[in-house]
Amino acid sequence: AGAMQSLRFISAEALVSHPPGAQQSLDAVAHNLYPLLFKASYLLEQSAVIRLLLERWPLEEFRLGPLLGPSADHAGDLRDRACRACLEACVRGLADHVLQGGGRRRLRVADLTGIRDVQVQRCPCGRALGRWGRTELLARTCCELQKQPCATRRPIEVLADVFVTAGNFEVVARALGPSGPGSLRVRCLSLRADSLDPGQLLHVLRLAGPRELRRLEVVHNVRLHAGHVQQLLAQGGFPRLVSLTLPAKAFDAPPASTPASDGEEPLLASIAWALSRMTQLTELHMAFSTLTGKLQTLLGPLRTPLRVLDVGNCALNHEDMTFLANCIHAAHLEVLDLSGHCLVDLFPATFHQLLGQAAPTLRALTLEECGLEDRHVGALSLALGTCRRLRELRFLGNPLSGRALRRLFAALCELPRLRCVEFPVPRDCYPEGSAYPQDELAMSKFDQQKYDAIAADLRAVLLRAGRDDIQVSTPLFGSFDPDIQETSNELGAFLLQAFKTALENFSRVLKQME
Repeated sequence: AGAMQSLRFISAEALVSHPPGAQQSLDAVAHNLYPLLFKASYLLEQSAVIRLLLERWPLEEFRLGPLLGPSADHAGDLRDRACRACLEACVRGLADHVLQGGGRRRLRVADLTGIRDVQVQRCPCGRALGRWGRTELLARTCCELQKQPCATRRPIEVLADVFVTAGNFEVVARALGPSGPGSLRVRCLSLRADSLDPGQLLHVLRLAGPRELRRLEVVHNVRLHAGHVQQLLAQGGFPRLVSLTLPAKAFDAPPASTPASDGEEPLLASIAWALSRMTQLTELHMAFSTLTGKLQTLLGPLRTPLRVLDVGNCALNHEDMTFLANCIHAAHLEVLDLSGHCLVDLFPATFHQLLGQAAPTLRALTLEECGLEDRHVGALSLALGTCRRLRELRFLGNPLSGRALRRLFAALCELPRLRCVEFPVPRDCYPEGSAYPQDELAMSKFDQQKYDAIAADLRAVLLRAGRDDIQVSTPLFGSFDPDIQETSNELGAFLLQAFKTALENFSRVLKQME
């Protein structure tokens, strides 16, 4: 652990290292030492002790994030340990607490949020339980408890980050349904939905209670159109929603609709009105939706300035960019994704103006596949020069040569807060005349030796400027996504099914043509 720890914490470690002894001593332990014993047990992966601590938890609240975070007794941060053994013990212990509970049980709220899912687990067992697995475990436990007669009078509220797919939809829907007296009542603070049909999504949302929700992520394999989005947002008002993510094509017109003759799209206006009622909303992710000429209609009515905006691959036009550069949101943006737009070619002045507006707050900027070429480096460096607070810059998939990258890196050295840069494989590492944007196959066929030489060169540019604090990399297949990692088998099956359906439709059409 190597972290600063108090004598109290060392004693707690000694106690929990011997589970039989810990079991006997627990009755004599002061209530305010339970949090300390919990963190020590989690650190040493003593799952039997964790389960027991939760069964007997003497305080009104159990909050996982704060319990695992740095404290006066132990400076270490264990929140990035999504340890399967420990988390299973927590949930089993909660169930024991409900089942064993006489009148003396005090626990009212168990907050299981606050875990960060990372690529490499640092817990001794090295086995993670991701967000989907945690959802599944909690939902199954709730369903088991619904069948049991319980002694406790009021349900324990369990705050959770819920991840639902077709694979766990049934059990999650049962768990979120009305709980019997004395069980666990799940309160959903964030909801991620993947590979559901729109009807299932609406059903889960109704059960989860839109009034509680802080974050809603509807991703990849949920096929929504603007009609669904309008239904979804109309059903609960979402007064506490901070962050909304919608899947690709979410703003497309429903298949049967006819374009409005007066140019005003009632669906879009209705969606914008629903968004404007969300007074806490500060993060909006709308990548891969066609929003040409629609940005002002959508974002104009919002009452709270956005801090995070993803409009990557949204086919924005001049009117959209002009709105963005002049709107209230520009001066508050901390994270901005404009990928998939030829910014410097098509909108040189508005792009420059937008970054100038956002400069005081902008921390992370993504410009992937923006058609940035060597001739754009001067204008790009100039626009980035104002962004003194920028920490992260990502611009994969742009046809820049090694020489142009060296010039750009020299300019990036001037940004005092910059810490992370993701740069493309230089154009000179690919065969002459390679087409952009590239598909994954073309992207992976490059001259590795040439790449290594240019990358070393770029690092040397940073070192000479005394900027070894900037991490640079070329993650070819995107950054690690724990949620996709965890459900890849199910998503793979889902995509295969979609592919099969498409093939069947195709062969049917061929037969008809014959």
